[in-house]
Amino acid sequence: MRLAPGVVIAMFLAGPGMAQGMDSFRSPSGNIACMHMDGTLRCDLREVSNRLPRPPSDCDLEWGKAFEMTASARHAGRICHGDTVLDPGAPVLRYGASWQGGGFSCISSESGMSCRNARGAGWDLARGKQTVH
Repeated sequence: MRLAPGVVIAMFLAGPGMAQGMDSFRSPSGNIACMHMDGTLRCDLREVSNRLPRPPSDCDLEWGKAFEMTASARHAGRICHGDTVLDPGAPVLRYGASWQGGGFSCISSESGMSCRNARGAGWDLARGKQTVH
């Protein structure tokens, strides 16, 4: 899912389905979960069907299915991690609904989860493709 920044911002600010105040949320399928903590947004995928990029040489942990950015970041990225934010008890962000908090906005759709910070950095995550901006 790729949308122009202006379209994404308009979608985040528009209408019903806005779920604010959550520190964590997950997609209806449960394959994607996100958590906002201390000025950082992280989203993890349970499963991917595409080939993941090679891990950095200094990553001895899990790689490829976790993404992180700060509210002021110019770019988001994949992270090397030994934990997860996948929480089956997190509130579901239904398809078509959006979440805003701490300088971030995310929208859930049947094609995946799209998140951005105010600078436009972020990601579009889906089982078959992950794009980082």
